Amino acid sequence: MSLILNVVCKHADFYIIEKPAELSFHSEDGPGFVVLAERQVNEKLYAVHRLDKVTSGLIILARNKDAAADLTALFTQHAIDKFYLAITDSKPKKKQGWVKGDMIKSRRGTYKLLVSKLNPAITRFYSISFKPGFRAFILKPFSGKTHQLRVALKSIGAPILGDIAYTGTQSNRTYLHAYALSFNWKGEHLQYMQLPSNDDEFMALVQHENFQAWRSPWELDW
Repeated sequence: MSLILNVVCKHADFYIIEKPAELSFHSEDGPGFVVLAERQVNEKLYAVHRLDKVTSGLIILARNKDAAADLTALFTQHAIDKFYLAITDSKPKKKQGWVKGDMIKSRRGTYKLLVSKLNPAITRFYSISFKPGFRAFILKPFSGKTHQLRVALKSIGAPILGDIAYTGTQSNRTYLHAYALSFNWKGEHLQYMQLPSNDDEFMALVQHENFQAWRSPWELDW
């Protein structure tokens, strides 16, 4: 039985589709997210940004070359606001604030954060407690570095649950989800949100009363 992707929005210029965790963005051993999306909607689609294999959540795929160029420009200009959810079972050094610093490649495909800020990765975050021993984060990246959020949370002593590459505790998945998008398109302000699927800890989070403040992530004080 083939995987059926969740199409969150069908727009004249693009689709917004939810990528499951552990599905490669581009085809590797088997068909990747983009190929599966093209097969499902039966048209050529254009990638304008991506998510790590371990990350679930919202992806924009353009439906024509002009839209692809314009969306790519918006991402390059950081004019598309992105909001993520993450969970840790570690106690962070701080519960909200900024993580800023240059990133360099480390070993085995990972990255590390430096104290220098020549071309820094910039992340703002808030966090809440939702069950004993666990903490949830809502994060907004202000730059687009590879593994940025995973490195940011590790740097404050709170690696993402399941993110083994960054010393996270082993779990049924890496608990990082691309939760919401907000941007202007042809004179219209668009906002999209997709709660994470029913993975154990995410389900506990979204059912908790503390999560209510995050149901409109663009209204938080960023």
